[in-house]
Amino acid sequence: MSQPVFSIREDEVEFSAIRAQGAGGQNVNKVSSAIHLRFDIHASSLPALIKERLLQLGDQRVSKEGVVVIKAQQYRTQEQNRADALLRLQELVDSVSRTPKARRATKPTFGSKQRRLAGKANRSGIKALRGKVDL
Repeated sequence: MSQPVFSIREDEVEFSAIRAQGAGGQNVNKVSSAIHLRFDIHASSLPALIKERLLQLGDQRVSKEGVVVIKAQQYRTQEQNRADALLRLQELVDSVSRTPKARRATKPTFGSKQRRLAGKANRSGIKALRGKVDL
């Protein structure tokens, strides 16, 4: 895995321990091993361009107020869930740090136009045969 372009400082991230959901027996009812991670985009030290891209992201983890909320409950220990949540936040930031490839307009080739028109003519012929037959 490559080095992250923009690293996230841990003092900008707020962690809270909650009880995990799902199967797990008595352990899941007694131990708060799941982690709720909150990261305020506006108050972070990320560059303005990255902040803007994160806010524009159509991800359900980013709230309308500009706070990223990640819930990690995959592991049985708080430490592992905390590391998992941080990793997922870092992957989210890394995904917007790469500049998207610019799209260039292209035109269909002559052959593709011909195939499209031949398909339309074929379909038109099939539909024309559905009409009433004069005897």
